[in-house]
Amino acid sequence: MCTTCGCSPAGDHSHDHEHSHGVEGSHKHGDGHHHHHTHEQESSSENTNKISIETDILDRNNRLAAGNRALFSRQEVFVLNLVSSPGSGKTTLLERTLRELSSTTSCAVIEGDQQTDNDAVRIAATGVKVKQINTGAGCHLDAHMVLHAAEDFDLGNLDLLFIENVGNLVCPASFDLGENHKVVVLSVTEGEDKPLKYPHMFHAADVMLLNKTDLLPHLTFDVEKCCEMARRVNPGIKIIQLSAQTGEGMDLWYGWLAEGIQKAKMK
Repeated sequence: MCTTCGCSPAGDHSHDHEHSHGVEGSHKHGDGHHHHHTHEQESSSENTNKISIETDILDRNNRLAAGNRALFSRQEVFVLNLVSSPGSGKTTLLERTLRELSSTTSCAVIEGDQQTDNDAVRIAATGVKVKQINTGAGCHLDAHMVLHAAEDFDLGNLDLLFIENVGNLVCPASFDLGENHKVVVLSVTEGEDKPLKYPHMFHAADVMLLNKTDLLPHLTFDVEKCCEMARRVNPGIKIIQLSAQTGEGMDLWYGWLAEGIQKAKMK
């Protein structure tokens, strides 16, 4: 999380306009007395303050995420939070998905990166509206950022909103954005034990997309072992094997998306 992973707890980020966020919970002595603490006392105090700040951050984010979820539900938009390591192929997957679905499905994308708008430019080339969020030192999106980015879209006329999170398998697991589902993208070039190395993310996700399957003939990646490890962490996770490069398995992905869009319209 922000207070332990090194990213700014103030949530500094930018898109077309700037926002500032404050973190409550810090304090200092104001009684004018000099205090002596042992190292053990100082360490205990630091740990207590850290837990308090982490709880405040997540509680505030969860309240905002609940508001986002209610908004998206009222507007009948199916919202997905795409998470992965850097280089898993999320953006390539999105590009192909948008090119093949946008003629029949109204889509938009919120694009999260620490720096640059490179991926947003790629998404915009598909003809789909995209909103860039640069998180700076931050390693994940949060519900507040998503709320303000979503203001740029006509949600009432959207079927599907993709949120491409910052490439990171740690912090995004803890931050609800108000999505219907977290979808974790894992490429076969990363190693089959990723679900065990990053269990919080794979536990939080409802779907795992096993990407770049076209490379399997050139690798020693054990698909069955990877799927077993993912289900060990999350027995209910849905796994779709696909290649965003060749299109193999994309029909299964599109079928799952269609079901989700239909359910969102029926609420």
